[in-house]
Amino acid sequence: MRVFVNGEERTVPPGTTLEDLIAAMDLAGKRVAVELNLEIVPHGDYGSRVLEPDDRVEIVHAIGGGQGDPLVIAGKAYTSRLLVGTGKYKDLAETRAAVEMSGAEIVTVAIRRTNIGQDPGQPSLLDVIPPDRYTILPNTAGCYTVEDAVRTCRLARELLGGHRLVKLEVLGDPTTLFPDVTATLEAAEILVRDGFDVMVYTNDDPIIAKRLEEIGCVAVMPLAAPIGSGLGIRNPYNILTIVENAKVPVLVDAGVGTASDAAVAMELGCDGVLMNTAIAEAKNPVLMASAMKKAIEAGREAFLAGRMPRRRFASASSPLAGLFFD
Repeated sequence: MRVFVNGEERTVPPGTTLEDLIAAMDLAGKRVAVELNLEIVPHGDYGSRVLEPDDRVEIVHAIGGGQGDPLVIAGKAYTSRLLVGTGKYKDLAETRAAVEMSGAEIVTVAIRRTNIGQDPGQPSLLDVIPPDRYTILPNTAGCYTVEDAVRTCRLARELLGGHRLVKLEVLGDPTTLFPDVTATLEAAEILVRDGFDVMVYTNDDPIIAKRLEEIGCVAVMPLAAPIGSGLGIRNPYNILTIVENAKVPVLVDAGVGTASDAAVAMELGCDGVLMNTAIAEAKNPVLMASAMKKAIEAGREAFLAGRMPRRRFASASSPLAGLFFD
C-alpha cells in the first residue's frame, strides 16, 4: 500500500498504524509531532490511526523550543503547556510582564460588563494581551448557573469575532468555588451543540471527567485543590486515573501554589497546567512566572523520560563485584 511520508512515497502493509510507521522509521520513543492529511494527531492516538492508501503523513522533530512535543487543543498546536490567567495583578503592566515571562500562548480572560462611565482612553486588557499574539480563552468565571455560563460564552464569541474556544466553569458556591457538576454537564452539552470548543473546569472525579469528554469537550480540566488555595495536588491518584482514561488533553486547573506543584502535575502525565493566583499573588509575579515555565518543562521531560521504579530498600549505584576487600 502506498503512502507519502514527508513528501516521499513509501510502501507499507495494509493495516499499518501511525505507531507502526513511526517504529519502522526508528523514531519510537523520540520526540516527534505527526500530521496525517493536514490533521495533527495527538501522541496517544498513534496506535489507533490506521493508514489508508495515498495518506500523507508529515513527521517533524524538535528544532528548539520543544516544538516536537506540542500541546494540541481543538486541532491547534501550542509549544507551551502553561496556560495563565490575567486576574489579581496590581496593574496591566505587571500582567503583561508576567504573561510574557511565562511563555504561555493561551491566556484566560474574564468577560464582564463595561463600565459606562469609564474613561474611553483607559487601556484594555486586550491592548496588552493582543489576540494576534495569544490565543484568548474566554472564561465563565463567576457564573453559578447554566444560563449565565452559556450567555457569557455567546457574548465572548461576539466580542472576539466568532471565537469558538472557551473555558467553561459553573461554580457551586462562593466559599469553595467547587464546580456544580450537574450544571457543568448541562452547560457543556449546550455549548458543544452550539459549536463551541469547550475546555471544562471540573472536580477530580474520573467518571465525570470521562462523561465531559464523551459530551465533546476538547479538554478536561480537573482541579488540583480549591481555586486560589495554593494547596497543590490533593488527590494525585484521581488525576492519574483521569489522565490514563482520557483521549483529550487533561490540564490541571486551580490549586497550584508553587513550581513543584506544577512539576508534579506534569510528571503525572497531565498535558498542561492553567494557573493565575500562584503567579499573580507571588511576592515577585514575574519571577514566579519564569519558575512556573521551567517547572512545566522539567515535569514534562521527566514524564517522557519515565521515572525509576520506587523501591522499599536500597539499590547500590556502583557494582559490588570486584571490590578489593572481597
